[in-house]
Amino acid sequence: MSESPAESAVPIWPHFLPHVLRVLNSGESLPRRDLVGRVLQSAELSEAALGETIAAGDGRAANRVGWALTNLYKAGWVDRPQRAVYRITEAGRAWFMQNPDASLSFSEAQQLFRDYWPQEVASTRTVGSNPTVPVEATELDPIEQVESGVERLKDEVSDELLRRLRESNPTFFEDAVVSVLLAMGYGGAEQRGKRIGGTGDGGVDGVIDQDALGLDQIYVQAKRYADGNSVGREAIQAFMGALHGLGAHRGVFITSSKFTQGAREYANAVPTRIVLIDGRRLAELMIKYRVGVQVKQSYAVVEIDEDFFE
Repeated sequence: MSESPAESAVPIWPHFLPHVLRVLNSGESLPRRDLVGRVLQSAELSEAALGETIAAGDGRAANRVGWALTNLYKAGWVDRPQRAVYRITEAGRAWFMQNPDASLSFSEAQQLFRDYWPQEVASTRTVGSNPTVPVEATELDPIEQVESGVERLKDEVSDELLRRLRESNPTFFEDAVVSVLLAMGYGGAEQRGKRIGGTGDGGVDGVIDQDALGLDQIYVQAKRYADGNSVGREAIQAFMGALHGLGAHRGVFITSSKFTQGAREYANAVPTRIVLIDGRRLAELMIKYRVGVQVKQSYAVVEIDEDFFE
């Protein structure tokens, strides 16, 4: 489960500082993987927190432990006697003995490590009489900063996609939703799918052939509604009737708005398999499968190749 930092159940990275030093305080040198595992045990996180991942697939908690470890290493409170192995230093032990149960805020951690951070991160701005740093420089490690920025851009593009779709004509919207399903892999490599909306469409707007002969078909209903004009149970009932008339057992109902609770309950209760995709989910799928959007720029995230230095 990937969550945005604002919704995360994982403590902020300064929370893990005393836990790292506590694990190392015995004087034992530990490989990074073992150290992170023991720190997570020491922190006694919830199952929800341990289950969170960032977009790259790594655990969010382990990622924040790593950010704490990076700062401790830069400050000289832990060192690396060999590759990917850590141990506490006298400076780290001295701080831990004075602060065994420290619970630092972002600003307190910034003050603690500011002399060891790059200048652009350590620079401050003043709000009233209190020096602060931008949230991105304190809350998140660099990977999470990048991913947070990407998510904000996705949200902006998603809003714009929905605006464009809601302002489009019905034919364009029907073509767009069929294109999304084809991009997702339905219809096979031959892209066997088309819009069939219009007079005499039988109550469906598109059809996807799952095999070359069209023996297995998925029918599509597309409703271009304005925001706030939700699709109700009656529309789902009408679509199910159309599916029965065609002898179909599966359908996809896509709207640019939302579905009422009654509509969702009805779709879940009937034996015919009807998948409901609302506007927000439609926009997410368009971004994921590159329908109506294009990649503007890509960034490569690099790390040290430890094998090179062996």
